[in-house]
Amino acid sequence: MNDRELVNTLKVHRAMKDLTQAELAELAGITRVSVNAIEGGRMVPSVLLALRLAAALGVTVEELFRTSHTGGQIR
Repeated sequence: MNDRELVNTLKVHRAMKDLTQAELAELAGITRVSVNAIEGGRMVPSVLLALRLAAALGVTVEELFRTSHTGGQIR
């Protein structure tokens, strides 16, 4: 059983840049639906997609995404 989940701060970083989901999607070369799904935790981005999002926001991938134990040990 996998006790880790992906935690992301994509929405926070997008808001800090005052970008809409559509604007971020255009900058990253993806769809707005994908941005929405990632922000909502319904989609785990590929490495390439994570790199594109980080570059579009001017942050590192590690600032956008991290893993977390769901058992409460690491958050």
